[in-house]
Amino acid sequence: MSAARSEAREDYLEDVIRASMALAMFWGIAAFAVGVLIAFQLAFPVLNLGLEWTTFGRLRPLHTSAAIFAFGGTALIGSSFHVVQRTCRAQLFGGEPVAWFVLLGYQLFIVVAATGYLLGITQGREYAEPEWYADLWLTLVWVVYLVAFVGTLVKREEPHIYVANWFYLSFIVTVAMLHVVNNLAMPVSLFGTKSYSAFAGVQDALTQWWYGHNAVGFFLTAGFLGMMYYFIPKAANRPVYSYRLSIVHFWSLIFLYIWAGPHHLHYTALPEWAQMLGMAFSVMLWMPSWGGMINGLMTLSGAWDKLRTDPSLRFSVTAVAFYGMSTFEGPVMSIRPVNALSHYTDWTIGHVHSGALGWVAFIVFGMMYHLVPVLWGRRDLYSKTLAEVHFWVSTLGIVLYITAMWVSGIMQGLMWRAYDELGFLQYSFAETVQAMHPFYLIRAMGGVLFLIGALIMAYNLWRTARGDVARAAA
Repeated sequence: MSAARSEAREDYLEDVIRASMALAMFWGIAAFAVGVLIAFQLAFPVLNLGLEWTTFGRLRPLHTSAAIFAFGGTALIGSSFHVVQRTCRAQLFGGEPVAWFVLLGYQLFIVVAATGYLLGITQGREYAEPEWYADLWLTLVWVVYLVAFVGTLVKREEPHIYVANWFYLSFIVTVAMLHVVNNLAMPVSLFGTKSYSAFAGVQDALTQWWYGHNAVGFFLTAGFLGMMYYFIPKAANRPVYSYRLSIVHFWSLIFLYIWAGPHHLHYTALPEWAQMLGMAFSVMLWMPSWGGMINGLMTLSGAWDKLRTDPSLRFSVTAVAFYGMSTFEGPVMSIRPVNALSHYTDWTIGHVHSGALGWVAFIVFGMMYHLVPVLWGRRDLYSKTLAEVHFWVSTLGIVLYITAMWVSGIMQGLMWRAYDELGFLQYSFAETVQAMHPFYLIRAMGGVLFLIGALIMAYNLWRTARGDVARAAA
């Protein structure tokens, strides 16, 4: 079934999807703004303000979680509700009460987690996970989300399950498993915020990176591939280039990704065979990742001219290009000799943001530029010119960000391993930090540009939702 073959019905739930678009835009701007602040904090430590709640250590997990779980997660919930209804030709299972519970329950989790980060109430682990009460609430919300999604698939009127739903479903199921296992903990008391993890030592590290890398694999990859497989064919008015390739892409990605986490633990106490296993599966991930990239790009065969006129396609196709680049770079960085240079450096930060900004944010932007006019019944965006400005401003911001971090990270790694003729370290840690200062400034300016682009987008979508029409150019 082509993504373009979704029939109009009056009983689709759309109010909750409209709300998810507005919330995703809000969280995106919040996440990018905090990112800009902490980028400047690294360049100018005085901006930590001397307060415990505004230090880099508290704001960094706030920024990360706002970008991934608040911005990305809210966009995934809203878009999955839209896609599953139209490709199944059925109203969302459970109706409005279930849909609103999932969306608003998830927002409550985000607020509780965010305030916990600022107050220092976390499990204190690698990802600074929220404490046990927030985890329990998210588990309940996620189970209801799964029931709503699977229930819609079960009662579908369309006999075929469109491929986007396979990716959305794998995202929901696997994230549930990751969340439960990674957050197994024993509360100190029912009325306290403190708990103790079920894991310790190297087992805790392995569990966290099994969670961490598969959060990348299933939250930041599989979920947004669901977006790609619906919204690119829909905007291009073309069927998926190869449905067979999409199925091969799905099953190979699902099988391989789950084993890749140990590559984050090279040269640690983790047994070397486990490190090598993670590296091997990471390198094999090249194939399904690039298969998906090729499928997404080739869907535009015969419709490449639409890139000039459709902002949704421009963002989405650029996102797929960043997806291909990031999924090439990641396996390279998982190889032990390369990892010896790259790990703990800004190279990793550049890699993460080429995926988070180039792939995740751009595919969400493309989805929203397509979906907001549809949801509000508008013929087109308020201003395609503003959308084009957003595209180029944000693209420049990403390029400044990741190139600065590539140069800074490789320089950092080389300075850490430089020895003089007597065998002593040639540079102190303070000297490496001083050398990176110009690149921190470039990174911060890249973040500023990306934030400006998001603000332009928010204004454009707001005017679109209101039904305003831009004045024609003279």
